[in-house]
Amino acid sequence: MKRVIIIGCPGSGKSTFARELHARTNLPLYYLDMLYWNADRTTVPKEEFRRRLGEVLEKDSWIIDGNYGSTMEMRMAVCDTVFFLDYPTEVCLAGIEARRGKVRPDMPWVENEEDAEFLEFIRQFQEQKRPQVYALLEQYRGKDIHVFHDRAEADIFLRQTFPDS
Repeated sequence: MKRVIIIGCPGSGKSTFARELHARTNLPLYYLDMLYWNADRTTVPKEEFRRRLGEVLEKDSWIIDGNYGSTMEMRMAVCDTVFFLDYPTEVCLAGIEARRGKVRPDMPWVENEEDAEFLEFIRQFQEQKRPQVYALLEQYRGKDIHVFHDRAEADIFLRQTFPDS
């Protein structure tokens, strides 16, 4: 496990899982949101985002946290390990609510307000994005792929795989 991607619906806890995996492996951790967003809530140009991501992908080892469907295959092609947090919509919506108003290392601002469009994306994720993720996982089935259906499964994996951490 040297090149790891963590994917899943927003609010599933990708960043929390990524930080815990980083603490246990010491692999460098990169957040796609930090590569894509500016602190003023504007985005970097698409070419700049891809350049930044490309620089990370060239490194020998990393953990990359984030879904970003437009670059998922790019990341999946070069990773050796995939973690897909395939959690129910209600869990993801609760995750978004729980993080509101908190400073997070994976975002360049504090989310204080409800974003109706973002919440709708989460509500549609199971139907619209999840099948695309599973199609990619099938395409790259030679990778070390872990799919968790709840947070307890992810916690058990971390404890059993890294018992001395």
